[in-house]
Amino acid sequence: SIASALVTSQEAEPSLPYLSSTYAPEFLHFYSWKGIAGCCAKTTIAPLDRVKILLQAHNHHYKHLGVFSTLCAVPKKEGYLGLYKGNGAMMIRIFPYGAIQFMAFDQYKKVIKKQLGISGHVHQLMAGSMAGITAVICTYPLDMVRVRLAFQVKGEHKYMGIIHAFKMIYTKEGGFPGFYRGLMPTVVGMAPYAGFSFFTFGTLKSIGLAQAPNLLGRPSLDNPDVLVLKTHVNLLCGGIAGAIAQTISYPLDVTRRRMQLGAVLPDSDKCLTMVQTLKYVYQQHGIRRGLYRGLSLNYIRCIPSQAVAFTTYELMKQFLHLN
Repeated sequence: SIASALVTSQEAEPSLPYLSSTYAPEFLHFYSWKGIAGCCAKTTIAPLDRVKILLQAHNHHYKHLGVFSTLCAVPKKEGYLGLYKGNGAMMIRIFPYGAIQFMAFDQYKKVIKKQLGISGHVHQLMAGSMAGITAVICTYPLDMVRVRLAFQVKGEHKYMGIIHAFKMIYTKEGGFPGFYRGLMPTVVGMAPYAGFSFFTFGTLKSIGLAQAPNLLGRPSLDNPDVLVLKTHVNLLCGGIAGAIAQTISYPLDVTRRRMQLGAVLPDSDKCLTMVQTLKYVYQQHGIRRGLYRGLSLNYIRCIPSQAVAFTTYELMKQFLHLN
């Protein structure tokens, strides 16, 4: 939802595919700052992400606890740094992930409009879905390693770090294909997640600026001719878009996590395919405690995540005079 909300801020957004070499360095710099915005946001919510992974896969140390109980139990059992397990791999991943998604969105949007003649919210929906899928596929091995590290509990470490996790997965789980366990539910889930994020945010933004420009909008600091949403309105629209998208795609996120953890789980033989995993989770744990376990964390993490990402993004955009 962070990337979806930010990319849809299109006040005179530059078109990447047709840049000359003279301007390419400036825009590479611009997209680097977008990646930094994503890193800042992910670091802020890293404790929530770790707890969500523990709950989604029913880690036996915390399986009987709720969201807030687990947030309190992790520091007691593993120290406060335990809340940041897997954060290193996530930082390495989020920078290329954010940059790839931002650039891919601009490119897909241009191609869809030019080649297919589709414009408006429909082409935002299509471009957002395709950009999200592209970024996920390119960075998926890092996400796999991050999940394996985050699921470990103090005293039961199977992986000693990022490089060791890469080596172990490669040698023990079938080589390169081992890094792509759970890719199917990831790709299937990304379409509604990224797509509905872009679509909802773009719709809310368009309606807001069209119906109440004076109340909800303000002139951009670096270009008074461009009208942008006020910060608190941006945050609200991004939060709503993220909440809707997360609710629709969350069962597939649970499925992905269980498949990614593979042999780490005692019931891994029951979670070999997407359909098999969905059925197993539903039969064993039901809807609320199975398919939607940890969903409240996604709603909670939306607020600080959007706040940090939007603040960083808007500051950098105005600093580089790109409005």
